[in-house]
Amino acid sequence: SAVGGNVLLVFNCSTLSLFPVDSATTIPDLLSIFHEQEMTETAHETNGHGYLGTFVGKNGRLAILRVHSHALVTIDLQCYEEDNIAQLDNLLNALETKLKVILNGNITRIKRLPALVRGAEVDRYWPTADGRLVEYDMDQIVYEEDSAYQNIKILHSQQYGNVLILDNDLNLAESDLAYTQAIMGSGRENYAGKEVLILGGGDGGILFEMVKQKPKMITIVYIDQKVIDACKKYMRGTCGNILDNLKGDCYQILVEDCVPVLKKYVQEGKTFDYVINDLTAIPISTQPEEDSTWEFLRLILDLSIKVLHPSGKYFTQGNAETLTEALSLYEEQLGKLSCPVAFSKEVTCVPSYLEHYCGPALWNKLPDDLRSITTVSTFKSIFRTLIFSQAFD
Repeated sequence: SAVGGNVLLVFNCSTLSLFPVDSATTIPDLLSIFHEQEMTETAHETNGHGYLGTFVGKNGRLAILRVHSHALVTIDLQCYEEDNIAQLDNLLNALETKLKVILNGNITRIKRLPALVRGAEVDRYWPTADGRLVEYDMDQIVYEEDSAYQNIKILHSQQYGNVLILDNDLNLAESDLAYTQAIMGSGRENYAGKEVLILGGGDGGILFEMVKQKPKMITIVYIDQKVIDACKKYMRGTCGNILDNLKGDCYQILVEDCVPVLKKYVQEGKTFDYVINDLTAIPISTQPEEDSTWEFLRLILDLSIKVLHPSGKYFTQGNAETLTEALSLYEEQLGKLSCPVAFSKEVTCVPSYLEHYCGPALWNKLPDDLRSITTVSTFKSIFRTLIFSQAFD
């Protein structure tokens, strides 16, 4: 299949009278440049709102010229991967030079954006949590499959190694040890001899790091065997060989839905020294009554608290630091729990996330009648740590 690209040239003008006063001279002068490239013009009706023209070359190259009535000129050039790059640069340079002359110094800003590649075999564009578009250096599809629960991709990045993407959400790269360290408490916790419950964590990263501290037992509950199998083969920079077996001397992996398992533990009265929730980030939505993700988050939090030892600690994901409304709303949800909680925040950088992420950590030794819940918000470049302790009657 053909691979195409868009190069965008943007001009901001200091005068708001670009149209209609200057149209008689501006447009013909610009058209001459396209005509020199043997591109055919089609003018489109704009109902008095500036000028819109499309230009098509013999090789299928397409240019879109838009002169807005509010002092903005954009030129969008669409071309194919095999097009002569030098020729395209010459065209854009000529347009830029001509506009500077035509507008007689009224241009306040010129911006030429890099080409956006469309139709490539490997998708390189992934949004941040707050909606900004990031272009990664993905160069290979290592693995892709649909499981019963989600779409699973593992792409290779030259900078970050293999990257796990679930339902088009970038989860973890082999470079992202910082994420694992943050959700484990940033080195302040001693897991030796402790009982640990991990909800999620199918990439094996937390498990691989935690077994080094010789805990009494780690129980992972993760629903999707195909993710485990894919990570076992293609994410060994994250999980090592820990996923080669579902059971080891100090760990067991239960391939099950965590909700029934948690409810069973509650009925049995089983408790853990640590509960780590690596299931889902704090939802972006600020309407918890309308978003099932918020409902799921509250359910997991309530069940997790019930299986937490009175002196235990709870770590969970958060979301991007810029999503202040969602994070504040999460804090409100904590206030609705059956017992009061307090928390603090910390920031950690996760290489592949390219944005600040928020997560929790606990600093002080709590009284015996307090359970500490550390909510780790995993964000895409920085971690803010929410730490909160819970008092029980």
